[in-house]
Amino acid sequence: MYVAVKGGEKAIENAHAWLAEERRGSTDVAELSLAQIREQLSLAVNRVMAEGSLFDPDLAALAIKQARGDLIEAIFLIRAYRTTLPRFGYSEPVETGEMACDRRISATFKDAPGGQVLGPTFDYTHRLLDFKLAADGGVPAAPEGAALEERTPHITGFLKGEDIIQDEAASDTTPGDLTREPMEFPANRPLRLQSLTRGDEGFVLGMAYSTQRGYARNHAFVGELRIGKVAVEMEIPELGFAIEIGEVDLTECETVNQFKGSKTEPPQFSRGYGLVFGQSERKSIAMALVDRALRWEELGEDNLGAPAQDEEFVLSHSDNIQATGFLEHIKLPHYVDFQSELELVRKLRREAEERITPKEAAE
Repeated sequence: MYVAVKGGEKAIENAHAWLAEERRGSTDVAELSLAQIREQLSLAVNRVMAEGSLFDPDLAALAIKQARGDLIEAIFLIRAYRTTLPRFGYSEPVETGEMACDRRISATFKDAPGGQVLGPTFDYTHRLLDFKLAADGGVPAAPEGAALEERTPHITGFLKGEDIIQDEAASDTTPGDLTREPMEFPANRPLRLQSLTRGDEGFVLGMAYSTQRGYARNHAFVGELRIGKVAVEMEIPELGFAIEIGEVDLTECETVNQFKGSKTEPPQFSRGYGLVFGQSERKSIAMALVDRALRWEELGEDNLGAPAQDEEFVLSHSDNIQATGFLEHIKLPHYVDFQSELELVRKLRREAEERITPKEAAE
């Protein structure tokens, strides 16, 4: 039963208690465990880790449970917790070419060097509700030995061998860290990619879709999409060399885009790039499309005025935590501000009425 309460702190305490009750739901139903969320809602866990910038499936599962399934609230919880963790240093760049791929496909070559593995995907399902799941049916066994355990070269590397795709040489410059320094414009590509990988999946998807509909002239092929585990290495000062400290699941996408050339570059293909924690195919592909759209200036292309080409617009509005904070603050008390505007509107109306002559009023 709901009982109306008055008073700031008491009302907030009651709201928290009611929230906890709603979060738990009916006690006739078994409580959802973190292991169940981690294992059976893994794509939601992956999104929270990616946009929360923290790879920890157990913590992401806890955040989802605490947030009652609200993924943006869960991302907020993970980011807030992340700020309390000590920073020991930076890991070495991961070698995605060494990835043990559970899924690896290409839309550009049927007989891709290294082979194609469909892996666990919704791509070929019929999108019909499976009522067997409601009956707690058994789980079919997955085929054995499907993953690519050996080094799998990147497909764009073969195009590079023919000199028909733009060369992207590695830089010796240490990229900035968006989690420790605020974004400044213009931003270089490493910072843009960091912002996109933390960006809201729905927003980045919308921007990517706009490029495909003609807002940025971005005709892309998925050169390669790969999902799997990569080793994380960190240099230990006492040892003087890097050692493996663990592994993470990643989704990597490289798009191959048309490029008619510029004053300094011949006609060739160019690339877009996306890299996200966990299995996050939609996000990584969308990220690659938006990355390519934002590269118009460095490639010497024309700015068509498309939203996805506007760096400040895209990067300033892609972060769902910043957007949520600014949007939801307007539901909090603004009594003084509103009373001030209310008095102003009343005053303006009185002044307007005083200027109306009796003749105008009669008409």
